[in-house]
Amino acid sequence: MTRRVVVTGLGLVTSIGSDVATFWEALLAGRSGIRPVGSFDTKDYSVHIGGEVMDFTPDGVESRIDLTRVGRASQFAIAAATHALKDAGIDPERLDPTRAGVSMGTTSGEPREVETYTDMLLKGDLSAIGPELVTRYPCGSIPASMAAALGFAGPNTMIPTACAAGNYAAANAMEYLRSGAADLMLAGGSDSFSRITYTGFARLGAIAPERCQPFDLNRKGMVPGEGAAVLVLEPADLAERRGARIYAELVGYGLSCDAHHMTASHPEGEGAARAMLSALKDAGLAPGEVDYISAHGTGTPTNDRLETLSIKRVFGEAAPKIPISSAKSMLGHTMGAASAIETAICALAIERGRVPPTINYETKDPDCDLDYVPNHARDHRVNVAMNNAYAFGGNNASLILKRYEGGR
Repeated sequence: MTRRVVVTGLGLVTSIGSDVATFWEALLAGRSGIRPVGSFDTKDYSVHIGGEVMDFTPDGVESRIDLTRVGRASQFAIAAATHALKDAGIDPERLDPTRAGVSMGTTSGEPREVETYTDMLLKGDLSAIGPELVTRYPCGSIPASMAAALGFAGPNTMIPTACAAGNYAAANAMEYLRSGAADLMLAGGSDSFSRITYTGFARLGAIAPERCQPFDLNRKGMVPGEGAAVLVLEPADLAERRGARIYAELVGYGLSCDAHHMTASHPEGEGAARAMLSALKDAGLAPGEVDYISAHGTGTPTNDRLETLSIKRVFGEAAPKIPISSAKSMLGHTMGAASAIETAICALAIERGRVPPTINYETKDPDCDLDYVPNHARDHRVNVAMNNAYAFGGNNASLILKRYEGGR
C-alpha cells in the first residue's frame, strides 16, 4: 500500500523573514523584501534592485560541520533544515540516519564560489585556491552539506531544474516516502544572490527597474532574489504515531517538459497545463476541488499571460473563482528556492485559513483576468492548494497539498 505523505515542519530563509512567524506576518502584510542591491556594485547595470536576505550569518545554527567552510546557498539550506526539524519537533540525533534523506533543488548551486575563483583568476592570484573552493561550487554540494551537517545517511539528491527545482525536489521526496525507501525526507530548494545570475537576467532585459508587478498590465519584469525553504516530509502513520502537528498532506504532483524552446514557454501553455492535470490525476482530485493556487507569477509579460491561459485551460469555468497569488511580488524570484517557499506558503494557507496577496497590482490586464488577490491578504478556508512552478528548458512542476484528514 502506498504511504500517505504529510508536511510536519517548515524552515525558511527569505528577504522578509527567516522564521515562520515573521515570514507569515510579513507576507500577509504585503511587505516587500525587494530593495537596492547591496552585495555588489550595480553602477554598470541599468537595473539596481533585488530580493537579498539581509544580515544572514550561520552563527548559532547547530551543525556537525563548520558552516564557514560551505557556500552561502548551503548555509541557507542547513539553516532552513534545522529550523524545519525544530518546527517538526524532531531531534536529528534520535533518528535512524539511514532512513532520513535529503532532496533539494537549485538553479545555480554555489555561484559565489565560481565568482571567487574567477576574481582570483583575473587578478592572477590563485594562491588561495585549494580543493575546498573547487568542491564547494557544484550544486550537489548543497544536499551533501546538509547530510553532513545533520548526520543524515539516507537518500541524497539534488535536482537542478532551475526555477521549478523546489517542486521537483518535493515530488522526488514524495516517491522515496511513498515507496518506503525512507521514513523522513527534507525537501526544498536553495539559491544565493550572485553577479552571475543577476547579469544573466539583466542581459536578457528581464529585470524590472523598480518593482515586481505580477499579472498587472504594466508589469516590466522579474526581480532576482535569494533564499531557501525546507519542508519536513513524513509518512502520515509515523507522524501520527509520534503526535506530530501536521500542516497539510502532500497528495499529488505533476511534471512535464514543453519540449519547445530553451527559454521560451510553449505559446499555448501546453506543458504547464499538462503538469497541473497530472498533479490533479495523481491526487485523485477534480479541478473544481482546488481552493487556492500559488502562481509561478514572475511578473514578466509572457509568463503571466501564459500561466493565466494554462490555468483557464485546466480549470475552465472554475478558474475565475479560485484565489491566485504570487509571492514573487514581495520576495523577488528566489530561483530554485521559489517553489519550495511557495509550497510552504500553501501549507500555511491550509493550516491558517488565509491567503497572501499579490502586491503592486494596479491595472487589470485583459489577458490576465483572474482573481490574483490584489494587494491585501484574504481570509479564505483552503482545503486544497496547488503550487505551480515553471523553468527554463520548459520544465514544469505542479504540487497539490490538502487539508489532512486522518484515519483514511
